[in-house]
Parts: sequence; C-alpha cells; structure tokens
Amino acid sequence: METAKENKIANKPNKLHYQGASAQAIQYHYDLSNEFYQLWLDTTCSYSCALWEDAETLEEAQIKKLDYHITQAGAQEAQHVLDIGCGWGSILKRLVNQYHVKQAVGLTLSQAQQDWIATWNHPQIDVRLEGWAEHQPEIPYDAIISIGAFEHFANTKLSSAEKVDAYRNFFNRCHEWLKPGGRISLQTIIYENAGEEDVNSFLSQEIFPDSALPRLAEIVQAAERIFEIDILRNDREYYVRTLRAWLKNLRANRAEAIQLVGEKQVAAYEKYFGIAMIGFHSGNLNLSRISLKRIDAPRFNKH
Repeated sequence: METAKENKIANKPNKLHYQGASAQAIQYHYDLSNEFYQLWLDTTCSYSCALWEDAETLEEAQIKKLDYHITQAGAQEAQHVLDIGCGWGSILKRLVNQYHVKQAVGLTLSQAQQDWIATWNHPQIDVRLEGWAEHQPEIPYDAIISIGAFEHFANTKLSSAEKVDAYRNFFNRCHEWLKPGGRISLQTIIYENAGEEDVNSFLSQEIFPDSALPRLAEIVQAAERIFEIDILRNDREYYVRTLRAWLKNLRANRAEAIQLVGEKQVAAYEKYFGIAMIGFHSGNLNLSRISLKRIDAPRFNKH
C-alpha cells in the first residue's frame, strides 16, 4: 500500500527552459473576446477538431470528441485528472459532471479562459493560469488530456532537433506526474505533406504568432521509451468539416461579431478558416489523435 509520502510529487525548483509560444502570443489569439468565440463555437465552447462519427451537428461531434479523449485517457471516475491547454473548460466540466471525476485541473495561458471557467465556482474544477513547464502538482494524476495545445509547445525559432527536445521535456514532465500505467490522450494539428516554409505566413503572423506545428515523427521521437503509442488516428477531413461549421456560424452572426471585435478581425478569421480548410483538405496539414501509455520502467535514464 502506498504511503502519503509516496503519493507526493517532490516540489522541485523549475529548471526547465520552456521553448513554446509565450503567454503574450497565446493571449493575443485566445483573449480576443470570449463573446466573439461563443458566436461561432458550439455550446461546449470547444475550439478544436470535432469527431464526426455518427454525429449530425457540431455540438454532437464535439461531445463525441470529448468523450473519446476521456475514454482513451482512462479518466472515467478517476480521482485526479489534468487537462493541459484546457480552453474554455469543456473537458473539465464533462469530467466532473458526466464522468464523476473527483478533481479536474486545467492549465491555460489565457486570462480570458481562466476568468470564464472561474465564474462556474465549481468545487471540483481547479483552473490555473500557468503553462505545463511551470506546473508542480502535489499528487500524481490518474490521466492527462491535452487537446489543441501541443501546437504551441515549440516556437518558430527552433530547429527540428530542438523541437524534439522541447517535446521530450513535455513528455518527461507528464511521465513524472502520472501514476504507474497512467495514460495521455493527445490531439494536435501536424505538418503532413508540408513544412513550416510552406505554411501561409498570414496564419503564423496574424493568427497564431510564435507557434510552430509539430511533425508526427517529432512527436514519436520525443515520446520514445517514455510513453508507448498504442492508438493513432489521422482525422484531417474531420477538421475540414469542423472549420466549415465554424465559418457558417461566424457568417450567420457576422454583424454581431463585427460589433464585438471589428470588421478587420472578422475578415481575418474568415480568411483563416478558408486557408486552414485548404490545408487539411489537400493533406498539407493533418489532425492527429494519439493515445499514449506511460512506460513505468524506462530502460535508461529518461533525463
């Protein structure tokens, strides 16, 4: 039987050199306006690719996506679950309300998102304005979920080898935080038949500054002998459908959106959705959903 001392995670000083997008870059995009995002997202406020299997509406497809990740992470009825890049809290709320999780912890670098979730005053939800590199949990997690955040874990100045190092730091941290046999369910956009040099500069400068997408090979290399990848889904066509739904909603509420953020911003998002749809449809971009299981006894020093 584990003792309380064994259940604790040492609160070590943070010596990690974080190499992802800055808090300022994250807030530039996600703190635009909570009300603006509400206009074109579904009622769960999920801002990532939906799962359209046997789903007719955007809300149904987003709930299927949430349930998929909760199941793949083995988070049902867990004691302690972490959501890295929690957005507006859709996973956190579903974990505690539908899946009877005792405590759900969410990390975000967006002040607007933290403020949004804090208004719920939910005793089982703990949302923190911090990145994964700063996070220091007191007890291990049963499961970790991260949807649409991995895209921001490496900045645009890094070489491929440096990106792998940055991602490996992330996986090392997750390994330290998880209980034996713990799982991560990860969703991220990746470069497929393209590279950073091929991506429209409008997206990298005007929409998501300071963020470099990963390649699947970089993720696999970074996780090697720390986590076992047991399920991989590529769902790029589902992102085309998700983006089409967002664009339809935005255009249906265009006048109100302009009142909230201005004509220039609305036009920028319409352009962003259109460029992204082409990227996913052509296969230049892909959408990966990756299930990883903690290797409890790595056969080398993972540090």
